[in-house]
Amino acid sequence: MNRGILALVTSIGCMSAGSIQTLANAMHIPHLFIQRSPAGSPRSDCPPTSRVPGTDDYTLMVRPPIYLNDVIMQVVSEYSWQKFIIFYDSDFDIRGIEDFLDRSSQQGMDVSLQKVESNINMMITSLFRTMRVEELHRYRDTLRRAVLFMSPATAKAFITEVVETNLVAFDCHWILINEEISDYDLQELVMKSIGRLTLVRQTFPMPQNASQRCVKHNHRINNSLCDPKNPRSHQLEITNRYIYDSVLLLANTFHRKLEDRKWHSMASLSCIRKNTKPWQGGKSMLDTIKKNGVSGLTSFLEFDDNGSNPNIFFEILGTNYGEDRGRGVTRLATWDPVQGLNGTLTDRKLENNMRGVVLRVVTVLEEPFVMVSENVLGKPKKYQGYSIDVLDALSDYLGFKYEIYVAPDHKYGSLQPDGQWNGLMGELVFKRADVGLSALTITPERESVVDFTTRYMDYSVGVLLRKAERTVDMFACLAPFDLSLWACIAGTVLLVGILVYLLNWLNPPRLPMGSVSPTTLYNSMWFVYGSFVQQGGEVPYTTLATRMMMGVWWMFALIVISSYTANLAAFLTISRIENSIQSLQDLSKQTELPYGTVLDSAVYDQVRYKSMNPFERDPMYSQMWRMINRTGGGENNVEESKEGIRKVKYGRFGFVWDAAVLEYVANNDEDCSFYAVSSNAPDRGYGIAMQHGSPYRDIFSQRVLELQQNGDMDILKLKWWPRDSPCDLYSSIQTRQQGNALDIHSFAGVFCVLAAGVVLSCLIAMVESWWSRRKGSRVPSKEISTLC
Repeated sequence: MNRGILALVTSIGCMSAGSIQTLANAMHIPHLFIQRSPAGSPRSDCPPTSRVPGTDDYTLMVRPPIYLNDVIMQVVSEYSWQKFIIFYDSDFDIRGIEDFLDRSSQQGMDVSLQKVESNINMMITSLFRTMRVEELHRYRDTLRRAVLFMSPATAKAFITEVVETNLVAFDCHWILINEEISDYDLQELVMKSIGRLTLVRQTFPMPQNASQRCVKHNHRINNSLCDPKNPRSHQLEITNRYIYDSVLLLANTFHRKLEDRKWHSMASLSCIRKNTKPWQGGKSMLDTIKKNGVSGLTSFLEFDDNGSNPNIFFEILGTNYGEDRGRGVTRLATWDPVQGLNGTLTDRKLENNMRGVVLRVVTVLEEPFVMVSENVLGKPKKYQGYSIDVLDALSDYLGFKYEIYVAPDHKYGSLQPDGQWNGLMGELVFKRADVGLSALTITPERESVVDFTTRYMDYSVGVLLRKAERTVDMFACLAPFDLSLWACIAGTVLLVGILVYLLNWLNPPRLPMGSVSPTTLYNSMWFVYGSFVQQGGEVPYTTLATRMMMGVWWMFALIVISSYTANLAAFLTISRIENSIQSLQDLSKQTELPYGTVLDSAVYDQVRYKSMNPFERDPMYSQMWRMINRTGGGENNVEESKEGIRKVKYGRFGFVWDAAVLEYVANNDEDCSFYAVSSNAPDRGYGIAMQHGSPYRDIFSQRVLELQQNGDMDILKLKWWPRDSPCDLYSSIQTRQQGNALDIHSFAGVFCVLAAGVVLSCLIAMVESWWSRRKGSRVPSKEISTLC
């Protein structure tokens, strides 16, 4: 100032600028202030400097005011973000976005703040050390949407660290806001990041006329600085651009003052002498600077009435989703204070073209949803099933590929006492898989940690039971009469035979001379039995009493034989076997047949919830829960569904499980020995599970709806649940394979009786023959007696 001063150009921080601003106002020195942010971090507004009332402000803000609050609000609103986290480095003054935080709170956004320390590695390590597993999972979900207020160097180090520690996945979307991001820094950030990256930085539109790009009035700018094709032009810091343009503006103002001959010599000022007065030409110099502008490296540099540069432009750059490095960066939109946002920043959904994307799919084997079709030694497993067909249909339409593997513990997964998920759900929660696919039902507990597509099949609870088998009764011919009735008939035959004998003995019939009466007890018994079986008799009974007795007996025999014949025909041709369990209500009301489900499964939780929840308590489920939870659930429940099916097939057991799975098992059983009972109203559905916040959920859901609308889903379903099934899965008895004809089993008893009679007759004949020979040997012949 002692040597003489025309104007002052400074590029310093806010604290030093406040002191210089006070000096400039006191000495009337035009002050062109170019705010410099520390270490390239985003700028924050400098606090206002106290001014003496009645004095003019001689400080001009060369860099435009801070518009980061407006820009970030516009970007977040366009992306429809409602929950995200803001990371900022230690050099950024968080008070600079206070207005944004207030506006976001008024709009109901859930915004978190976290400061990034200088030692990023130590900060990430402390997160893993202090957070529990479930807290770390929630923190990972929070990191899916983040806004970074950092310098490029800090941003590169931070992104590298979180990617290497698996804190973020490729479905994340981060926004980096900083006015000063060079093309070189931009490419490095893209190379280090995964997912989608949006960058907001200041841009400087150049004149369309190429001949005017490097000529600024009477001054020629270095070609390496103004040529957009020259790399040096993109590496120049924004602060240095404004310094260059500020010098051009002062030089242009100096020439104008010389031309109008109103030049005031440079002032020789001193702050030490008390009698030093302000520069008389300072006001004129300040007005000339305000009235004129210059077209330089920062577009057009000029000042409004408030002493600020109104010309500022932001460009919004972005990449697409993906894990591949070296992704292309495209300009999405521009922003300026007058026009606002020019372009669309809608969080682009994944288009139908997902070619090049490889998804990692975790599954659980469950017929007929997922099954291993063949397993050739040395070759990867091939999978088939209804869910695999749905996945293949989505893959053919969207163009993605997938790698599938079975969950390590072969379980769907449940929340463990330590707060961790196991099974298929755990693979998704821990980000080891992108998609979960099997007979996976959509439940509130699962949907709280993963995302589900729309249901592709309805779900209901059912029970698998074994059909009642037709028992082979060798003496089915005796079944028309009860055992007591058969005993009464046998006793009646004996009693009537004795009565006939007694009647003939009391009043013997008249017989021809020389004939012997055949009326013996043996003959009477045989006559009564022969008449009963409608074979007649041999002994003539001529007395009135005997004939009356036999007439009544024949009437009795006619009625008994006719009833037996009619009842035998009905008994052998009509099966009236009925099973008492025809619904879940019947199952819950009985206690003779034990039943259960897979322990800690969705069915297990559903029965427990509906039996214990006071708002949805169901008596049927309460009774079922008492059986399923007997002895703590270990008695009637199984570890896998296959084990439950085996218990039904080879024992007395009812397996409660997904109705669709049970229907397939009943349809494809070789012996057709199963039948299934299910609830009529489905209350849930099968869905495809994805990581929480996965960018693929919406496009998958849309395609599933299209498959349902076109009828393709029904065609896929008929492949595994055909309408023409060889087994009747709703009948509780095993049906005959050949009509209703009587078989040999029904008359095996008759043949056995006949065979027993033949054997007994042969034995009696042998005894009689032996007895006759013995008796004949003891009686002497007539010739021997005569000789004697």
